[in-house]
Amino acid sequence: MTAAKKIQYWCAVLLIVTSIVMVAFQVFTIQNVANGLLIYIGQAFLLAGSIFGLDYYIDRLKKQTENP
Repeated sequence: MTAAKKIQYWCAVLLIVTSIVMVAFQVFTIQNVANGLLIYIGQAFLLAGSIFGLDYYIDRLKKQTENP
């Protein structure tokens, strides 16, 4: 695994964890979730999903082209 992939994975995991922590904090302290936080969560999951999904798609495509 290259250093760039490790950084991408760590960023994706960090985004998911921070969004979950921030929602839990707001729900338990304020008992309300702000609209801005929902946008952050959506963008974080979108970025994390694209990082994991695109990497999986490229690896699968490489395997198909190597084994015709």
